[in-house]
Amino acid sequence: MKICIVGAGAIGGLMGARFALAGEEVTLVDQGAHLAAIRKNGLKLIWEDGSEAVARNVTATDKLAEAGPQDLVILALKAHYLEQVARQVPALMGPETVIVTVQNGIPWWYFHKHGGPHDGHRLESLDPTGVLSKNIDGDRIVGCVVYPAADVPEPGVIHHVEGDRFPIGELDGSESARVQGLYDLLVKAGFRSRVLDDIRSEIWLKAWGNLSFNPISALTHATLAEICQFRDTRDLAAAMMAESQAIAEALGITFRHTIEKRIAGAESVGAHKTSMLQDVELGRSLEVEALMGAVLELGGLTGIPAPSIKAVYACVKLLNKIMLLQGAGVRVAAA
Repeated sequence: MKICIVGAGAIGGLMGARFALAGEEVTLVDQGAHLAAIRKNGLKLIWEDGSEAVARNVTATDKLAEAGPQDLVILALKAHYLEQVARQVPALMGPETVIVTVQNGIPWWYFHKHGGPHDGHRLESLDPTGVLSKNIDGDRIVGCVVYPAADVPEPGVIHHVEGDRFPIGELDGSESARVQGLYDLLVKAGFRSRVLDDIRSEIWLKAWGNLSFNPISALTHATLAEICQFRDTRDLAAAMMAESQAIAEALGITFRHTIEKRIAGAESVGAHKTSMLQDVELGRSLEVEALMGAVLELGGLTGIPAPSIKAVYACVKLLNKIMLLQGAGVRVAAA
């Protein structure tokens, strides 16, 4: 299968390396030192048990058009970077190309094939100009939720931290040959997967934690365990999750876990820095809108207030602005 991974960072690189090692024809799209290292040495994967493998049989480029039509395109860039590549995505499309999105938070396509009263509604917080909707064909998309954690310790190297689950599902909940084929591909590459008839409920289950733990960690520089074990931040996370649950349930979502169980699960991960905290330390643009802004927009659409989310959103959004203006990250250092 011809697979193009757009964004070969932590998750995109993890998937690309495993697909290539399983014998698929993989093209990785990235830039800078990471791209140069992949071109020179292949993409090295260090698994959580310490085992290592190098995917050398990959094509690496910084131009989507060079890849040509694909069987599968995985958009693994963070949500706020998608607009930069959206106009190039049509160059990857063949007659039956499937697109999988693996962003955190609420996806821009949320109401595509939704079937409810808001069917087809465009989320302004995620696609303000409509460039994503115009250039990325929603009918080709299969939803996916990412549970593995990984990082990029150095250019050309992906370090898998934990987890191997990628639940997937058609946006209208139907069964299809293409979603079954994607399931088979993931399993062949060594991942665990399930085909779900309600992918949006799984998206909310993951977003539940992302919209609370990520911004709290970005502001406090605390790990997941520290957030959960400190009563005030544990209560704040619970309040944010309760607000988002009310919004989601107004949109027909069913949660299969309680808030306390979700928090306990995060606590069990231990001293893990969230992806947003890692971005703060490295001075990268933060996933503010996908994780929080879109939830607030959905709150406005459903008429449900979310004061805790709104307050934390304002603080993280200002932090993001200051970092970008100053071109700097923020780290806790010994006094």
